[in-house]
Amino acid sequence: MVFAHKKIIIQPMKAYKYKVKTPNKQVRIKLTNCLTLCRELYNSALQERRDAYRLNRISLNYYDQANQLSEIKEIRDDLQEVHSQVLQNILKRLDKTFKAFFARVKRGEKAWFPRFKGENRFNSFCYPQSGWRLEGDRLKLSKIGTLRLRLSQKIEGKIKTITVKKEVDGWYVIFA
Repeated sequence: MVFAHKKIIIQPMKAYKYKVKTPNKQVRIKLTNCLTLCRELYNSALQERRDAYRLNRISLNYYDQANQLSEIKEIRDDLQEVHSQVLQNILKRLDKTFKAFFARVKRGEKAWFPRFKGENRFNSFCYPQSGWRLEGDRLKLSKIGTLRLRLSQKIEGKIKTITVKKEVDGWYVIFA
């Protein structure tokens, strides 16, 4: 019996970072609100995990918390302003932080417990699959609006995720 082996070529993931041309006031407010709500969700989910373990010795994971998102959105109307996959990604980010913490503990390394994020320590949110559309130099973000980008180079390949990041000199969008 002869087996044909296919050569699999794995291409490295590329990231393209573009500065957002000064957004209008309404879009700036929505970007800032989205970032604030994402930080609040992260900190609340972290507090919930801490309390669940401290009070009941229950370890929560991403799925436990993601299943509560619809109920939370009913109570907190302001979360309706954030795309659902962005909120899910925040919980995945927290879950990844906990997994890295426990992996360091298991290896016997110095491990700091996941910490709450202040405004200066939480500066981005991610659209992991959908909720955006790129047309030329304009990026349409669901529930935020349209951003004009300074496209300094052409994007090659298929875009998997978009990260919106606030830096000292303005907003940036990172395509991966």
